[in-house]
Amino acid sequence: MAGLMRQGHFLGAKLRALRKRNGLTLDELSARCVQIDAAGAPSVSYLSMVETGKRMPSSQTLDMLAGIFSKEPRWFLDENTEVEAAPATRERGGLEAMPLEPAFLFSHELLQNALPELLSQTGTTGRQFAQLLIRVWQETRHNHFPDIERAAEACGKREMPLSLESLLEICARHGLRTRWFDAEVHDPGRTVVRSRFEAPGTVLVNNRLHDQEERLKYELAFFIGHKILHNGDGLISPHLATPAGDGETAASTAGMGAQDVLHAWRDFECSFFAGALLCPRIPFRRFLIREAHRVSGCHKLGVTPALVMRRMTAVSPYRHWHYFDAYPPGFLHAVYRGNGIPLPWGNMSLASDPCPRWAVFRLLQQTPAEKSVLQQPTSQISIMQDGKRTRLYCCHSLLTRDAVDAVHVLSVGVDLFPALVAQGYDGEAIIAAVAESCRRGGGDGPIPAEAAASIRAVSQVLNIAWIADALGSSASVICPRSGACPRQPKGCV
Repeated sequence: MAGLMRQGHFLGAKLRALRKRNGLTLDELSARCVQIDAAGAPSVSYLSMVETGKRMPSSQTLDMLAGIFSKEPRWFLDENTEVEAAPATRERGGLEAMPLEPAFLFSHELLQNALPELLSQTGTTGRQFAQLLIRVWQETRHNHFPDIERAAEACGKREMPLSLESLLEICARHGLRTRWFDAEVHDPGRTVVRSRFEAPGTVLVNNRLHDQEERLKYELAFFIGHKILHNGDGLISPHLATPAGDGETAASTAGMGAQDVLHAWRDFECSFFAGALLCPRIPFRRFLIREAHRVSGCHKLGVTPALVMRRMTAVSPYRHWHYFDAYPPGFLHAVYRGNGIPLPWGNMSLASDPCPRWAVFRLLQQTPAEKSVLQQPTSQISIMQDGKRTRLYCCHSLLTRDAVDAVHVLSVGVDLFPALVAQGYDGEAIIAAVAESCRRGGGDGPIPAEAAASIRAVSQVLNIAWIADALGSSASVICPRSGACPRQPKGCV
């Protein structure tokens, strides 16, 4: 009996360490078990007792837990309590910060005077600059904004899916009414207003959204956020649909306007609120578990694929995500880089030399005939030389259309290296093997069997099905700019 209790203690300690290292709560671990065997899945309280050594799991339950974490059952039963340390996480996404020296030149007063001139001389609008600042703030915070989450959850009571009728009831409860307006689009290149707000409580919605319920729900949720977070004071930008996807009108001029930063920040807050209202954190994390992070599940919630992708980066226990929303021929509408992936282009200008092997560019460059038929999401594993370090990514990309029928590409992805190391694999060796296969293939190559097995195990632990899906295709070398393409010959397509 004493030996069994001792074995249970070691097993429980290892299970708890493994669960925490992968960012799972007991509730989420139980949900993962339900995925495998709804009838035999352990409850949250039972798992808690296993972790504290008060219960020894049956062989069936142990097999289930071992499968979730891609371990052999005997790994839990030995008395080695050492669990491989998780890789150190960076404090922010995007590029590494650089020291600003001499520091006195970067004082608040000098920057306040210099920035408007800098923006004017570089042709950058105040809205673009503000969006850049907000993106860096998102990456610094790993897309974690609990105050906005709490406000949204208090409003929607964590109901998911949230129906259009429920949203209209919330509008009425907060003194909001909806009014429709006509704005027909005859010129495909024209910027169109999707919706706007009139203080103190009127949401004006383009009639084009009558038959686009998923987008209509987002517009309502966005302006509910403005009413709750800002008391509906009206200091909020209209929602625009534009072929460039950058939210800038043709009349936009370079330089910083008095309300550019305020409006950009409020746009971000209300957008984040809308996502948290329609996809509240805890129910949505459970949904991602059930759907194995498949974006196609958006239809079950009555929301757009873009919202599912953006929320995925905010609620996942895994931090190392990126997200792009791009319009042809190479305009970037939105970006998030919690994994520090170098940008293939900027959100202030058109890409001049895109690497054609990025999934997002490959989809953007399809022929008009190909674009006329929207496709299912595709997955790709990519190798990138980032300075002296080689990195391994997996992305999931979708060609879709926006509210005014303009084609654009959504792409969400993860950095695989931290997940490989967290599972005790030699991440550097795996990446080197994939990179060598791509080198031998002139830029594309099959993923070696041993590397594929490790990546498949990581896909299972993270519960992201499209990582495993990507193993069915060749890996590809990508680079931030085709002018620095590592392929031989350079610029090959």
